[in-house]
Amino acid sequence: KSIAEIQANPGKYQDKDVAIAGRVVDSYGISIPGTRVGGGAYKVDDGTGSMWVIVSDGAVPSKGAEIGVKGTISSGVNWKGRNYGLGMHEKDRRYRKQ
Repeated sequence: KSIAEIQANPGKYQDKDVAIAGRVVDSYGISIPGTRVGGGAYKVDDGTGSMWVIVSDGAVPSKGAEIGVKGTISSGVNWKGRNYGLGMHEKDRRYRKQ
């Protein structure tokens, strides 16, 4: 789906799994070396709009990466005390082959 389609009708996609693809335009992650603690948020832009994607466990992709991501759409996405509005909780991610 295009991000514009999701943003135009968020109720249709609320709590459903959706796949989007685009370029990472912003990325914030945390990790504690030597532990399995990690996560963060990154913003994907597909040319029609942009959306925050939350990663609960694991690394976030670097700014500029071209990816496809599948996850659950939610409004009022929060992570570590920050509200990202309409966004996605990541379930799976694929990188574009070079």
